Amino acid sequence: MTDTAIKSPFPIFDGHNDTLLKLEIEAMKGRDISFFDRLDSGHIDKVRADEAGFAGGLFAMFVPSKPDQDFSKPFDPKDPSNYEPVAQTEALDFTNRLIERAERIEAASEGSVVICRTAEENRMAIEAGQMAVSLHIEGAEAIDTSFYALEDLYRRGLRSLGPVWSRENAFGYGVPMAHPASPDIGPGLTGAGRDLVRACNQLGILIDVSHLNEKGFWDVARITDRPIVASHSNVHAICASSRNLTDKQLDAIKESGGLVGINFHIAFLRPDGGYGRDMPLSVIADHAAYLIDRLGEDCVALGSDFDGCMLPRDLGDVTGLGRLMETLDARGFSQDVLEKIAFRNWISALEQAA
Repeated sequence: MTDTAIKSPFPIFDGHNDTLLKLEIEAMKGRDISFFDRLDSGHIDKVRADEAGFAGGLFAMFVPSKPDQDFSKPFDPKDPSNYEPVAQTEALDFTNRLIERAERIEAASEGSVVICRTAEENRMAIEAGQMAVSLHIEGAEAIDTSFYALEDLYRRGLRSLGPVWSRENAFGYGVPMAHPASPDIGPGLTGAGRDLVRACNQLGILIDVSHLNEKGFWDVARITDRPIVASHSNVHAICASSRNLTDKQLDAIKESGGLVGINFHIAFLRPDGGYGRDMPLSVIADHAAYLIDRLGEDCVALGSDFDGCMLPRDLGDVTGLGRLMETLDARGFSQDVLEKIAFRNWISALEQAA
């Protein structure tokens, strides 16, 4: 955790965090901590968010492969059991628990946290100084192939969905977190996955291609009638992780008018794919500069993966966002471009997905 916060000059609307899962896991361990207290662990709480200028974002609802496991042990990315399938009913139950947690946070916030269902609601919340929470599913295990659950979750506020996490499910195939590796691993979307894209288009739910393998990406590109969005992915040409996007994928995102949210996980940023936390923030600026050159200034945003990744030491937690903005400013990005990266491009992407 960083020692002092440098407030971002612009409100930050971020494309991905796992804070709801973090809070749920703490409760499962017997620690029902409050989102409204300054915490000594994790990356986001309301106190630190306010200090940093964090205005909200896509709050992910992710279901672990073993939802009732012993979470006192750290996540092991090399343990195959962490990538096992999850039954739909079990996943839906866990997802509903995360929605209920978000609803309890909103109810207890006295108006300072708002679950938003439209781009305009997100924009209004940011302008009012409220934290804008947009609900996102990471890995669609909770969705049945008849899409009854999708419609129910939409009514409860779901507005963004990634068909897969880094495991196989009824809709497609996720990429492993491998380096160096191509994202061209495994087959594309299943028939149900193609139907899921169409159903999300019809409802106005943003489709997120982060974690999707390359063949699945191209299936989405062929089917969707909305811009292609990768909520938390980086540049494969800089860091050859299977989780990152190739130049051809970036070109398709540009052509669609889509967006890439820059992921802060060290192993998806460093050219060597390593986990050394001494990585300077200039490496994030390298990815940002590459994306802006390839996509244009309207297609690049932030997708931190707060509370779900290992951050550079100089970033530390949400309070490091001001330092990141200073780094991007020093790289020579204009104030208008910085404002787009900070929040405007995400609001535009949500508007186009509706």
